Amino acid sequence: MPNLFTLVLQIAVILAVCRAVGSLFLKIKQPRVVGEMFAGILLGPSLMGWIAPQVSAYLFPASSLGFLNALSQVGVIIFMFLVGLGINPKELKHQGHAAVLTSHVSITAPFMLAAFLSLYLYPRLSDDSVKFTHFALFMGAAMSITAFPVLARILTERDMLQSRLGTVAIACAAVDDVTGWCILAYIVVLIRAAHTAASIWTTLGGIIAFALVMIYGVQRLLKGFESSFRKRGAISENLMAFMLLLVLVSALCTEWLGIHLLFGSFLMGAIMPKEQKFVRYVLDRFETITITMLLPLFFAFTGLRTNIGLVKGPEMWIYCALIILVAVTGKLGGSTIAAWLSGMPLREAAGLGTLMNTRGLMELVILNIGLDIKIISPALFSMMVIMALVTTFMTTPVLELICPEKLIRASRSEIGAGSVGLDGLGLDATQGTAA
Repeated sequence: MPNLFTLVLQIAVILAVCRAVGSLFLKIKQPRVVGEMFAGILLGPSLMGWIAPQVSAYLFPASSLGFLNALSQVGVIIFMFLVGLGINPKELKHQGHAAVLTSHVSITAPFMLAAFLSLYLYPRLSDDSVKFTHFALFMGAAMSITAFPVLARILTERDMLQSRLGTVAIACAAVDDVTGWCILAYIVVLIRAAHTAASIWTTLGGIIAFALVMIYGVQRLLKGFESSFRKRGAISENLMAFMLLLVLVSALCTEWLGIHLLFGSFLMGAIMPKEQKFVRYVLDRFETITITMLLPLFFAFTGLRTNIGLVKGPEMWIYCALIILVAVTGKLGGSTIAAWLSGMPLREAAGLGTLMNTRGLMELVILNIGLDIKIISPALFSMMVIMALVTTFMTTPVLELICPEKLIRASRSEIGAGSVGLDGLGLDATQGTAA
């Protein structure tokens, strides 16, 4: 019973703090998710554990964190399903040469720069228990990710979804997320295979077989959800429960195969039907409880694992600054140059680079996986969290500087939003929440 009391108290405190800080960030024209990310840090050892250690120990005793983690992971599983649901890979081909080139460079440039940075960081922030190859691959994947939902939120707030810049940015972010998660899946398989009796080829074979079954088998069956929606204008509670069951089963399959629960839920969302009204309907049913309650728990749990106090002394802060510099140079700089070379005006290309530099919750998810499988240390984890906060926070003010409203109005296109359901994923303008 004390555990239940503690968990409910934790949820109440986390929701109150996240909503309060999120509202403050809205006033400075930042998406609520940025405030909620900061709120998670404030609740951890970086602030509350430092200035009020007794209060922190009472609210978040070590024995209770397993319950909080489990509940937050359920929220992330559902959220990754919603992210996959909102991504339509077919949209890339409609966005032209700029999107194709930029999406490739926005992954390759930060990945390569991060790999070179790893040569410097590995002997200083890692040890022999982690292979350099695994360390470098993970750093590359973590630097390459773009937060698709928070990017969509920023575009929605600025009425940019129907501009040329907005449609190209959404297409590139979708490709970046899919590619980044594929790279991360490979890394997780490599690491987990080294600690199990099963051959890595057996594991890879199982994953490929599972993906083929999902794409060419299960995907056809999922059309029944859309057919039911078209006939009735709604989906019954039984079908919604069945959809959620499929998400959980898919997540369990990828965990059993040696990747991670989140890959299965993301894949299930990616292969769902993409008709706009259907996607909007499903998002409406799932997103409120997920984004309002469960994701703040994940932010708080991440904050409890982040200890900025571990970044001690000038040398450690230099490492942190290098990580931020490489992240911004690779993502923002690489995307800007690629878009400019493909024919975009320089200012618009810089705006695209700024949007692609957004990391948000997707970065935190990847970092937590890296900490769980012990590929990064708590100190490096804290540095990478700081990088995620800085690159996400800087997006809105830098975008306003580079692409003012008059430029956006001038480049407004007549094409659609660029991806199904982008007004979802917690993108309700009255709430201002996105991840």
